[in-house]
Amino acid sequence: MGSSTEEKVVAVILVGGPTKGTRFRPLSLNIPKPLFPIAGQPMVHHPISACKRIPNLAQVYLVGFYEEREFALYVSAISNELKVPVRYLREDKPHGSAGGLYHFRNLIMEDNPSHIFLLNCDVCCSFPLPEMLEAHRKYGGIGTLLVIKVSPESASQFGELVADPVTNELLHYTEKPETFVSDRINCGVYVFTPEIFTAIRDVSSQRNDTATLRRVSSYEALQPATRIPADFVRLDQDILSPLAGKKQLYTYETMDFWEQIKSPGMSLRCSELYLSQFRLTSPHMLASGDGTKSAIVIGDVYIHPSAKVHPTAKIGPNVSISANARVGPGVRLISCIILDDVEIMENAVVTNAIVGWKSSIGRWSRVQAEGVYNSKLGVTILGDSVAVEDEVVVTSSIVLPNKTLNVSVQDEIIL
Repeated sequence: MGSSTEEKVVAVILVGGPTKGTRFRPLSLNIPKPLFPIAGQPMVHHPISACKRIPNLAQVYLVGFYEEREFALYVSAISNELKVPVRYLREDKPHGSAGGLYHFRNLIMEDNPSHIFLLNCDVCCSFPLPEMLEAHRKYGGIGTLLVIKVSPESASQFGELVADPVTNELLHYTEKPETFVSDRINCGVYVFTPEIFTAIRDVSSQRNDTATLRRVSSYEALQPATRIPADFVRLDQDILSPLAGKKQLYTYETMDFWEQIKSPGMSLRCSELYLSQFRLTSPHMLASGDGTKSAIVIGDVYIHPSAKVHPTAKIGPNVSISANARVGPGVRLISCIILDDVEIMENAVVTNAIVGWKSSIGRWSRVQAEGVYNSKLGVTILGDSVAVEDEVVVTSSIVLPNKTLNVSVQDEIIL
């Protein structure tokens, strides 16, 4: 058997489901969260295009419990665009981060891969996948986790871990601890050998055995079932924690950026990170202009080819403008995401905001916020088809779809 057949790699990207994107409302009311555009590309596009850099990549699987029709168009478009076979696999029910992988093990192992990448879709980073794979091969374990150093104050929101400073072996792992363990956290990006399936199966069979052996009191028998189903396996609590310190798991530390895209505000921060990365990886994606024939562009800006931007507008930094948007004379855009079919009329200002599909902003109006990405009203969000009339100021507010604003609002959630 030749080395090319031995060395195939597959990638699995966990995309979640409609019950998971609730913190992303009102933007996830229209579109599955993984397809929400960040830096002009669907959220899931960034990890998929990173997978293209993995040597001998055979297949990318998206695993989630959205309806298949919601992903069909995107999957076919991205497969053609990147020349990588991408397939969507729908879970019949949530199986947990490791259980979902195990549920589709026969399909995932179809190409007989030597390694399997597992990525979370709502992670924003530079995805150093080839480097991780190289390190993983040297370590010789069954899995390698991408980790990053964060401030001790923020570490407890994530999975904290302790690794051997010399060998990089994962020694201890705890998910969202109450007391400080370490300033190294799990980034939600992994590479495994197929042995991971044995580890997941062992958790399931252990659960089944415990359930069979355990005697249940008559009181417990009457209570609603609280036992975790045998096929629901969480990667962090059920696999990483028990295998830590057993020379099975190792870490690869990234020195680049890393964020989690849990809320709409964080998507604006991640748009900024990806746009600045485009300068190194995809400079052709960034717009330029000096105000002569096209608008003045400052810093990192993405403008869809079908968008129409008036030459007297001033755009950037950190702006992405989607398909068929229309930006009028004298408009100023700073740190914002403008979605499809939005119209921004003359001399309007948008800063630290996300403007939803088909929305309109009237003349001399302002849509603005302070730009505190991880606070509830730190970024102003207009849902789908919101109309802001002329000379109205919308500050630090969230506006649900199909509303018309003819008076100024501040620090409000408009239902």
